[in-house]
Amino acid sequence: MSEAPHRAGTVAIVGRPNVGKSTLLNRLVGQKISITSRKPQTTRNRITGILTRPGAQLVFVDTPGFQTEHRTALTRLMNRTVTQALTGVDVVVWVIEALKFDERDALLLQRLPENIPVVLVLNKVDRLKNKAALLPFIADMSARRDFAALVPLSAEHDRKVESLVGEMVRLLPEGPPIYEADEITTLPERFLAAELVREKLFRLLGDELPYSTAVEVERFEMEGQMRRIHVGILVDKAGQKAIVIGKGGEKLKTISSSARRDMEELFGGKVYLEVWVRVRSGWADDAAALKRLGYD
Repeated sequence: MSEAPHRAGTVAIVGRPNVGKSTLLNRLVGQKISITSRKPQTTRNRITGILTRPGAQLVFVDTPGFQTEHRTALTRLMNRTVTQALTGVDVVVWVIEALKFDERDALLLQRLPENIPVVLVLNKVDRLKNKAALLPFIADMSARRDFAALVPLSAEHDRKVESLVGEMVRLLPEGPPIYEADEITTLPERFLAAELVREKLFRLLGDELPYSTAVEVERFEMEGQMRRIHVGILVDKAGQKAIVIGKGGEKLKTISSSARRDMEELFGGKVYLEVWVRVRSGWADDAAALKRLGYD
């Protein structure tokens, strides 16, 4: 018997905010390369992860949640990122929350390309109190489009993620690996450092403030095996600066310490991290500022 052909290709992971796209990407790759929080709209850029298996390599593109509510230059750029990710890929993985299809999901469903196979992922099934409701929900979703596969799972708890991998591999074209076997992302360490700081802002600050913040790596230097990273947190108003810093600087210290630990784990070496806060009013509607921050 001849060996099965090697398969390789790109997979776009799309969905509305807070359905678990980044958690799924991290679970698939086996490393935290996309930041997560329980607040929606955490991801702002296109994040690339790589999964290499015997006989297959999958290159994932995790996208921002498709935004229908807030209208700023930043959210317009984020929605454009989602649209661009849907072109030129081999497979689309559309993530929705089990039993929670609404008009935001319907709007994104309309944008899914007709000529690319779509795998529907029903995430967070572990949170369902009434498991019996899942079957009619699956029937309803199956009637909305001819999906290449439909996989209920829990990205957070690793349930049926391997089944999803198998479905995606089946849909990939035949071809050699695109990247080396030990690569897990195409993103530079400088970008990953900024994302880890931004994750802490979402996890450690209030509900609204993180959306008014941005993170800018001003210096990233290697000193032997030590990484020296200097980061600026941008806020929209002076009052927000005081909140991020906290009483006696405790909040900023917690943000910095937590981010540094994650960086050392991801980069595999010591990190010296210096973080400060600056006021830059209107940055989310400033095209030049957004370009400097990498939102282009």
